[in-house]
Amino acid sequence: MSLLSRLLTPKEPPLSTLWRRITAIARTPEFYLRHGVPDTVDGRFDMVALVASLVMLRFEEAGAAREGVVLTERFVDDMDASVRELGIGDMVVGKHVGNMIGALGGRLGAYREALASPHPEQALTRALARNLFRGSGEGNPGAIARWGLDLHARLRQTPLSELVEGRGL
Repeated sequence: MSLLSRLLTPKEPPLSTLWRRITAIARTPEFYLRHGVPDTVDGRFDMVALVASLVMLRFEEAGAAREGVVLTERFVDDMDASVRELGIGDMVVGKHVGNMIGALGGRLGAYREALASPHPEQALTRALARNLFRGSGEGNPGAIARWGLDLHARLRQTPLSELVEGRGL
């Protein structure tokens, strides 16, 4: 690649491949069609928050604080773009994104607590029923919890060098 090509080709932000993988997983049709995750803006947000939270918890467990911060920045950038695509005006974009960051933080805490509990499947099922399904009594939070526990176990076995490249998910 020539110098001019390198200068004119925008460099991808760090963890972009990982972020694309997180959002692709969150959009898996089976979650929505088979397990009743609401196919709404909120439902899709909560699936992204679940997958991102599990990856962030892996970074946290490994002492990889920098990667966790960078992933949070990718989340913010993506949510900002998504809110703008929905037609939210510039004057309130920051407030909406701030609310989303707060929601991510709440979910991260709930999932961290659930995974550390003596009965993680039951605790994660309750957290998902409350957050992902909004306490509606619909859908299958138990199936999503089992899937989340499986992903959590896979992530714990994935070397960080592979995870930051979007592999092991």
